[in-house]
Amino acid sequence: MIPTPLDLTAMRRALVLADAAAAEGDVPVGAVVVDASGTIRGEGRNLREATHDPTAHAEVVALRRAAESLGSWHLAGCTLVVTLEPCIMCAGAVLQARLPRVVFGAWDAKAGAAGSMYDVLRDRRLPHRVEVVGGVAEGEASARLQAFFDVRRDGD
Repeated sequence: MIPTPLDLTAMRRALVLADAAAAEGDVPVGAVVVDASGTIRGEGRNLREATHDPTAHAEVVALRRAAESLGSWHLAGCTLVVTLEPCIMCAGAVLQARLPRVVFGAWDAKAGAAGSMYDVLRDRRLPHRVEVVGGVAEGEASARLQAFFDVRRDGD
């Protein structure tokens, strides 16, 4: 799958949100939910450290805000754009929101659920499947994660 120009614009915003997460000590992941016209309906960044909430992943924050903005949990016609491949929890949230598309930057070989470790979003046993576009701005997204964890490893 090839990213659209709207996907690339949304990814730029998600990268800015990832930077904001890192600046406050959270893992640098940012996410936006856009409608078919490319309008951002919800955005989020990792807030686990800031809120002490284990579910405060960027994707979940963005999905909650999009649902509130649209007045519905059913996010048909929207796309989630996130800097890191969603984990199992976030993939489950995508399925529950009935999102038709997910675009992500860096692959997550340790916990990814959109094609690397698991492929929850396209599992044919489930009633809803999602189009997945991975590796969009992968270098930029990966560099942020690498820099964030390098600093923490050097401090040990």
